[in-house]
Amino acid sequence: MNHRVEKLVAAMKEHEVDAAIISQKENLRYFSGFTASEAVLLILKNESYIITDFRYIEQAQIQCPGFKVIDAPGTRTAPFVKEKCVSLDASRVWFEDNVMNFREYSSFREALDPIELVPAKDITSNLRIVKTADEVNNIRKAAKLADQGFLHILNHIRPGVSEKEIALELEFFLRKNGSEGLAFPIIAAAGKNGSLPHAEPSDKKLELGEFLTLDFGCVVNGYCSDMTRTVALGRPDPKLAEIYEITLEAQLKALDVIRPGITGIEVDKQARDHIASKGYGNNFGHGLGHGVGLNVHEAPSLSVRGDKLLEPGMVVTVEPGIYIPGTGGVRIEDLVVITEDGYENLTSSRKDLIQL
Repeated sequence: MNHRVEKLVAAMKEHEVDAAIISQKENLRYFSGFTASEAVLLILKNESYIITDFRYIEQAQIQCPGFKVIDAPGTRTAPFVKEKCVSLDASRVWFEDNVMNFREYSSFREALDPIELVPAKDITSNLRIVKTADEVNNIRKAAKLADQGFLHILNHIRPGVSEKEIALELEFFLRKNGSEGLAFPIIAAAGKNGSLPHAEPSDKKLELGEFLTLDFGCVVNGYCSDMTRTVALGRPDPKLAEIYEITLEAQLKALDVIRPGITGIEVDKQARDHIASKGYGNNFGHGLGHGVGLNVHEAPSLSVRGDKLLEPGMVVTVEPGIYIPGTGGVRIEDLVVITEDGYENLTSSRKDLIQL
């Protein structure tokens, strides 16, 4: 039994459940090493199974040492789970309620009766919060590649180029140089589109005096990175230059307090209070940051609801932003890992206002 499964079994015992059904893609990979998504794990206190279909049997056998590989997809999955649970007197079984839809849940509940299905309530995913040195190293590699991508794309940002062209060139560079894919669809937002925190690249062409916000991430060995930089095309509008400096100051204030033992609420407050003090409190409407790992958005949260204490090994973004409808916006994002006495910044790209 690998140490990750051991952590899960310990959590099962603590919460008085006898087995766990794991179906979230990132958790499949975390606990078993399986890199596809067409599978379900059944973890019992002394046995571990990966249930898949013919297409993935050999892959599972190679990637999942310590797991018994079972060919029982679709409608055959629940009967197999019930058979094993009954044979081992497992009467309470976790399921990942954040990924199983109502139809799947209803089908499992009916098929497993009288076994009780118990919502895991993010407990399984939260076991991934604190990263090992190997996990951090994968994220570090992904962040380094993203920094290289940012340097590359600076040479392509000029008036007349569209947001879509910028996003495509950046994606091509990242994939060509080792990224397994994108951590999420690239955001390339110019001019007024910068007021949309999750703007999609459009045919809009870049113009002098505008800001361009780039938010993107790489994937290395399944682990994600996430960074954002905002740059100016020529001399920016004074209002944009002002909110850039305020955003950068807010980020630096947040970074000044990041350390083990502080909550996400406290870190978020440093940036939020500074932005509010400058009159832009209503223009910063999202959390300051989020965890990053196998998923680009995971726990912990740096936000007004982020009450979890930060611990060494957690990896989080720090990304304040100011967004003004009809004018544009600014976001600056670094990726940091919490250390024993503070943090290590995994993002090295410059943060002073770049004017191209």
